[in-house]
This record gives sequence, structure tokens and C-alpha cells, in this order.
Amino acid sequence: MSVNRRRGEVAAKLDGREYRLCLTLGALAELEAAFEAEDLNRLVERFSSGRLSAGDMAAVLAAGLRGGGHEVSDEDVQAMRCEGGAAGFAALVGELLSVTFGAGAPEGGNP
Repeated sequence: MSVNRRRGEVAAKLDGREYRLCLTLGALAELEAAFEAEDLNRLVERFSSGRLSAGDMAAVLAAGLRGGGHEVSDEDVQAMRCEGGAAGFAALVGELLSVTFGAGAPEGGNP
């Protein structure tokens, strides 16, 4: 699958299927509401803390999948499997946040 990292896209293999994830403006607005963040700066602060729960990671992945054009529910995402287990999910979330927010964002599995 071809993705454009300059547009904030990342590729993921979940449940053996390839997906494109992207935190579009709509996906970011969804995350602001989910995390009760008043603006993007607060959202970045939360993600940069390095303390995301499994539920937080599922919310980020669900928003990224929907932003990438996939019709998935939060429950669908919570039931998905990723190579590497929890560490694989954390790495994916870290990569997605990094390409979305740039240099100051968490990377390499430390969202």
C-alpha cells in the first residue's frame, strides 16, 4: 500500500489487512472531543506526556482509520490485532502522531 507521509498518512496491518491511516482535520476534531481538549495544543500536550492508555490508543487509531477512509467503529478497532501486540499498537500510534504533528510529537512506540 502506498501512503504519503507528507500528507500525514501511515500504513498499518491490522487483523492481517492493510489500512491507510490519517489524522485529518475531522479526525483531530473527533480526538479533541474524545479527550475534552480545548484545542490542538492541549491535544499535543496530552499525547506528548508519554502516558496513553489502551483506550487512548484505540481512540487515536479509530480516528486515524476513519480519517483514512475506513468505516470502522470504536468497538471494531478495540477488537483488532496488530503484529507485536501492545508494543505494535504503541509504535503505530507513535508513528501516526509523529507524521501528523511533526518533530515535537512522540515517536517509535512512545506515544
